[in-house]
Parts: sequence; structure tokens; C-alpha cells
Amino acid sequence: MFVVMARAATESEILGVKSHILSEGMTPYDHAGQERVVIAVVGEVGPRKQVLMSRLAALPGVETITPISRPFKLTSREFHPEDTVIRVLDAVVGDGGLTVMAGPCSVESRAQLMETVDAVAAAGATIIRGGAFKPRTSPYAFQGLGVEALRYLAEARERTGLPTITEVMEPNQVDIVAEYVDILQIGTRNMQNYSLLNAAGRVARPVMLKRGFGSTVEEFLMAAEYIVAAGNPNVILCERGIRTFETYTRNTLDLSAVPLLHHLTHLPVVVDPSHATGKRWLVKPLAIGGVAVGADGVMVEVHPTPEEALSDAEQQLNPAQFADLMAALVPVHEHVRSLHGDPLVTGAALGIGAGGLSKH
Repeated sequence: MFVVMARAATESEILGVKSHILSEGMTPYDHAGQERVVIAVVGEVGPRKQVLMSRLAALPGVETITPISRPFKLTSREFHPEDTVIRVLDAVVGDGGLTVMAGPCSVESRAQLMETVDAVAAAGATIIRGGAFKPRTSPYAFQGLGVEALRYLAEARERTGLPTITEVMEPNQVDIVAEYVDILQIGTRNMQNYSLLNAAGRVARPVMLKRGFGSTVEEFLMAAEYIVAAGNPNVILCERGIRTFETYTRNTLDLSAVPLLHHLTHLPVVVDPSHATGKRWLVKPLAIGGVAVGADGVMVEVHPTPEEALSDAEQQLNPAQFADLMAALVPVHEHVRSLHGDPLVTGAALGIGAGGLSKH
């Protein structure tokens, strides 16, 4: 449930409500919106729901109490009507601008990474990506350079001025990756690795969470809920394709998930057409499609010589192809950016007291 405080509620009254929630064995999470404070009450309520709602409604400073049927609370629009905007160095994700994460699937050497980052930075990328620890289907495939790659990514940040992102695969890697890299990525295979989600929620780094290849949108948002509930509000959602009966592409990019997620959650959403399609000639049209339906950005893989790549050779662009992609993406984004926005969200964002308890 949500406790909506009155516009004139004092800090003392807000603290009083939070203290009462704690005394009931629940956990309060507060969000100070543009007009009022909303407090999410998280925990197992059980049969005492109506009693608890009545007790909270009677407290000083409370305007309304609203139940919420969705299992995700902190990531929902009802709790946090405004879009979450994430700032990393000079990059901004979720403010209406176009975020482009680009770089090699795997960091194979210092020379390979630096050649790539120079090219993508010159073409307009805003964030550098590169795999240090690579989860591969085959145990015999290239698994990444590990900490050595992290050091190269830190050098790439100094070289270009752009923030970096790489995947973290297990909880004991979180601290070392956060030491070198600006954004932690949790991949599709780890979307429901709850120990990893909790660990990522406890570091002062934004996290990009990729949708599991067999996960529903609700399961996706529940995974993000773990990170936010652990204390990290800076989560980026990445639609990277789901497994369907289709075999001509690596996965099926669910473009409908982009506006749907924007309707359900305040978190920014990017798309990854490289992993969705597995074919470099499909990356450009799917990236354009993602931006056209309102994605906050794209993540694409770029390699100086894709045919020689040690991983995902068929889906990586070369620098010239990436520059061509950027030339196509930017005007599409400029054309559609004013067309997006959810009137249902805008109209209902502060009306979350409907159906709840009110003092008035």
C-alpha cells in the first residue's frame, strides 16, 4: 500500500508515519514528489490489511491510503510518478536525450578496445560498453580477460571522458567491478539471481538490468524491485529480446515492452538489438525501431574487425557501420521525442488515492 501525505505535512508527521510502519513490522520507503511525499509500505500484510490501512489513515499529516495490487511497488509509476533520470559523469539517461552504449562484446586486448572506443566516441556514443567477464554457452569459449579488461575500461573512460559499463556475473565480483567501471550490467542469465541483485543494490553505481530471455514484463520489474529495495534507485531496464519459436533471429526483440514499461515504471528503458537479432544487418533497423517506440537509448556491439571477434562475431558492427547507424538514429530520435509520453500516466500519477482510505 501507499501512504500519500498531505501537501502541508511536516517532517515530524512524515517521520511519525514511518515510525508507525516500522512498529507494525513493515518497511517504509518514501519518495518526495513534486507536490507531496508518498510512502510505500512494503512487507507481508496478510489479513490485517484493512486494520493497518485504518491505523495509518488516522495519523497526523496523512491524506489518503491506497492499496496496490501490483507486486512491484518501488519501481511503479504510482509510487514514483516522475521519470527517473540517471547521471553518470557527463552522460544522462532518461531525460529525453538519446543514450547510446557502444563497444565490443568482449575486451580482447588494450589495442582492440582503444581503437573501438576512439571510433564510437567520435561517432557520438555516450557510454562505452565492453565485456570483462563473459558468460558463454560453451565452457570452452572465450570467457573474457577479467580484471585486466576492467583496467582497460578505466583507461578508456579517461581517454574519452565517457562512462563505462560492463557485466557483473556474481555477488563477489560487484565490488571489484564497481571500483573500475561506472555502470554495472546484470545479464539475461542472471536477471533472477537474487543474491546478485541484492549485492548490486548495495553499491553506489547505476545498474543496467537486462530482461531474462524467458521472462515476462512483470518478472522483469520484480527483478528490478530487488535492486531498488536493496537501496539503489538508479536502475536502467534493457529489453534485449526474448526466446520465441522463431529461429531466424537469435531472440525476438519485444518492442511493445518499451512503451509498456514506460507506462508501468519510472525507470529508463534501452534496447539491445545486437543480442536480440544476432545478425549485424538487423541491428540498424531494430535500433531505429526501438528509438521510434520511445526507448531512452540503445546498446550495440562494435568491433574494429568483427569477423575476427572472439565472441558474437556475427552481430558486431564495424566502426563505419556504427557511424552509419548513428546518422540514422539521431534524426529519428529528434522526430519522435516529442510524440512520446503517456497521458494516462500524466493524468493519474497523483490520483493514486482513488479507491483508498481518506480522512476527508
